[in-house]
Amino acid sequence: MLEKQMIKDSREILVNSKPLGWVLEPDAKQLMKINSLDIPDSILTDSFEQAERFLKKVGSPVVAKAVSKKILHKTEYNAVALGISSPDQLKSEFARLQGLEGCENILVEEMVKGVELIIGSKNDFQFGPVVVFGIGGTSVEIYNDTAIRMAPLQTDDVVSMVDSLQAKEIILGHRGKAGVNIEVLTDLIIKFSHFIMEFENEIESIDLNPVICTQERCVIADARVILP
Repeated sequence: MLEKQMIKDSREILVNSKPLGWVLEPDAKQLMKINSLDIPDSILTDSFEQAERFLKKVGSPVVAKAVSKKILHKTEYNAVALGISSPDQLKSEFARLQGLEGCENILVEEMVKGVELIIGSKNDFQFGPVVVFGIGGTSVEIYNDTAIRMAPLQTDDVVSMVDSLQAKEIILGHRGKAGVNIEVLTDLIIKFSHFIMEFENEIESIDLNPVICTQERCVIADARVILP
């Protein structure tokens, strides 16, 4: 069950986003954070100087993304810059992203590496809210390796979903490579399933891709929330 304050804060974001028809990524990430899901350390700014300070604070490569009400699918507009490691590179990408249509701010985030998964939801006409889980990242459409279960989920459901994937060894570990933290992943998926149950009438679909998982964390690197 979600706490009353979590529901109130979540609903405020959804109501404010309703005129647009979808939730801007920084707000979608905040929505996930409110509901106890892990998101990258980040800064939302239109100031290169602030972004540069964040880069130095993180001490590792960052990702920069244009935030625009005109841009829903960022890949179509080349609105994401990965692996930025120097102030000069950040300055160049910052200026390029600011020049994209409708760009209001730049979201600069820590860059997390690990196993890329997809966690999503949609409201099925017959079954109601369902959770989609599988191998994510840019390969999601190529491999189409996903599992679907009705929400809300329990631990056994997550175990079953992982076990049903053709590439489950990538998650569990293979050939001497460590897998992901299954307890953390399970906790994330269960919390996500309760979230979509609470807001089934206010959210059409959610696409968290990629969710980057390691032995320590499962971090929502990108979040898209579509409203009815």
